[in-house]
Amino acid sequence: MMAEHDLNEREALVLEAVVRTFVQTASPAASRTVARQFDLGVSPATIRNTMSDLEEKGYLFHPHTSAGRIPTDKAYRLYVDALLRGAPVIAQPEQERLAEEIARGGSAILTILQRAAQSLGVLTQELGVALGPRLEQAVLQRLELVRVSAERMLMVLTIGGGAMRTIFVEVHGEIADSALAEVTVVLNERLAGLKLSEIRSSLANRLRDSSGGPGSHELLNIFVQEGDALFDLALPVNEENIVIGQTSHLAEQPEFATGERMRRLIELTETRERLAELLRQRSVSPGISITIGNENDDPRLENFTIVTSEYRAGAFAGVIGVIGPTRMPYDKVIALVAHTSQLVSDLLD
Repeated sequence: MMAEHDLNEREALVLEAVVRTFVQTASPAASRTVARQFDLGVSPATIRNTMSDLEEKGYLFHPHTSAGRIPTDKAYRLYVDALLRGAPVIAQPEQERLAEEIARGGSAILTILQRAAQSLGVLTQELGVALGPRLEQAVLQRLELVRVSAERMLMVLTIGGGAMRTIFVEVHGEIADSALAEVTVVLNERLAGLKLSEIRSSLANRLRDSSGGPGSHELLNIFVQEGDALFDLALPVNEENIVIGQTSHLAEQPEFATGERMRRLIELTETRERLAELLRQRSVSPGISITIGNENDDPRLENFTIVTSEYRAGAFAGVIGVIGPTRMPYDKVIALVAHTSQLVSDLLD
């Protein structure tokens, strides 16, 4: 179903033609060029008048030095939501190249993501990016509490799929072995089989009526008070779990001729924690996510589009995609990002 918009059929056809022309040429689209390249069944004069109407509606703008017009962020959004025609087909050589590049080498998650982001950048000529997985939807199988010192213990979580995570828990004063054993039983009885997201949101209620000796009660209170942090098993949002391809793929595009936009992008990639946060916000929903220009939360990305897709394997989920100028071949990029995320999911699975 096409997204709702305020354009008539002719305006939609002309807008699609202008977007496709500008994506291909990086030059403002003139009415004669559009008339020559697209069989719209109307004269250049009619196209020119329609382009003026589209400008008034905020879909195009008119550079002072050119007779042609350039799509706005609003135009790209409508193009992506309503005007893309059919699912683009990824050429077999590109499919094979992606599969081969991603599958070779080590099997560590971040190693796979590095190869995938790099390959995606090469094929799209955009900047490939990926973020390591979080485990919000993972199911807790069991947990163990292990004493490390008088005021510190280790919580060992076994997660669905065989993954294990360890978290240090600080305690106030020495906890008896009997209390550790008792609390371990209570936690497993009440939490095993639940998703980590469910545990974080309901831990206090699940433990509120639990009973036990003084040591057990004190330790359970720690889980009630700090459970939200203790069971947040996202990989830390830092430079260790974000993968960035080569910015050189973008350097030859006309948008970066002056260097200012490239400087902004490099500045953002150097502050990896901020970029990781932006990508993390995109991991809450499956499927393709596209933010265009001013839709992005960071002003340094006002001239860029981010296209990402969730990858998933059992308990693990993260995002992979590309960053590039708003003038990008959306159909090809969307198809390659979706295909790459599926390849990563299959490989991790």
